[in-house]
Amino acid sequence: MRSIIFIVFLCTCLGVTAQKTIAIKCGKLLDTRTGSIKTKQVIYVKGSTIVSVGGEMKADTTIDLSDAFVMPGMIDCHTHVLLQGDITSEDYDVQLLKESIPYRTIRAVKSCYQSLMNGFTTIRDLGTEGAGYADVDLKRAIENGEMAGPRLFVSTLAINTTGHYPIKSLEYAWELKMPKGVQEITGADEARRAVRQQLEAGADWIKIYADRGYYRLEDGSFRSLPNFTTEEISAIGDETTRSRKRLAAHAMTRDGIIAAINAGASTIEHGSGMDEECMKLMASKGIYWCPTLFVNAYVAEGRAKLGSPINLQFQQSIESTFKKAIGMGVKLAYGTDIGGYDWKLPQAKDFEYFVQWGLDPIKAIQTATTTAADLLDKRGKIGEIIPGAFADIIAMKMDPTKDIKALQEISWVMKGGVVWKSK
Repeated sequence: MRSIIFIVFLCTCLGVTAQKTIAIKCGKLLDTRTGSIKTKQVIYVKGSTIVSVGGEMKADTTIDLSDAFVMPGMIDCHTHVLLQGDITSEDYDVQLLKESIPYRTIRAVKSCYQSLMNGFTTIRDLGTEGAGYADVDLKRAIENGEMAGPRLFVSTLAINTTGHYPIKSLEYAWELKMPKGVQEITGADEARRAVRQQLEAGADWIKIYADRGYYRLEDGSFRSLPNFTTEEISAIGDETTRSRKRLAAHAMTRDGIIAAINAGASTIEHGSGMDEECMKLMASKGIYWCPTLFVNAYVAEGRAKLGSPINLQFQQSIESTFKKAIGMGVKLAYGTDIGGYDWKLPQAKDFEYFVQWGLDPIKAIQTATTTAADLLDKRGKIGEIIPGAFADIIAMKMDPTKDIKALQEISWVMKGGVVWKSK
């Protein structure tokens, strides 16, 4: 008896308290791994973790979601919390030239909060676009409880070759040294150095811009200019792999996609102009595709009016490309490129395209849960409501398997066992 009292006293002195068990009663519960929907299930949460699903346990607190559809928190594999929308190059330049990095970081705090309120409890943020390593600070602040936000996987500064990414000096007085949205490199040695610098600063992923100058041929196919020499892109891929990290590649056409995959890329971002050879290679190697569909539609007309029709041309063919890629077995992971469009707009908008273009609603949801978790190498920890996973749980009034737009109306959010939204 004395030993038990001493242990309790010691734990109290050290600030250790017993974790409470929370019981969450679900109306409908989606098993994202199997696609099955169960009714009248109870999820038990202790601390930040799910300890049981179903059965009976003694609980300290009960949350009643018996009138709601419950599923794991969603995962967005392509965001930019430090951007606030850029239809035109001027929109982009204004953010880099007129907003300090501290100011942009303050705005990003709001973006992170918005993502969490949208039901996205995990995001992979693919580039600060000129804001240095501010994404690492945001990640640290969230983990330390200084601010609200999703679990962050960050890529710090994307890498491109000299002169191939905004802000471009030719658009301003040549005497001016303009800030850049990426880390520029020339040569394999600088490529390796850039990877090492970013990993040292806290990057979880390395991102590259593999191609530029997109254009459509008379036969309707798309091509582009590759940004890297074989030596440069291979050095980036090798250094990333040697460090046990993974590579994400912005690549629109075969000129960037095939080069990136050969260099070891794990994910292709956008890929709007990919061809069948790209699809076969991606399917055979298990490369994930984040198609970012809504952002292309969002910027297409505005850019076309200013003389750049390529996004409009992508928009005319992307449905066919999407259907063909899925039919050939390309792994589809949910990614929005939000930040490329305004954070006030729906983060779950891309699901509408997925379903309109033939994907079953449950399979669409899996792109932002189990598949996205696999992409992030977090299988069993996020994207599922199972024992041992983080208690990242969301709920909504409508059933998204019947109307995918329900994912735009999240009414309840728990992340890591803490309720962040309830209405």
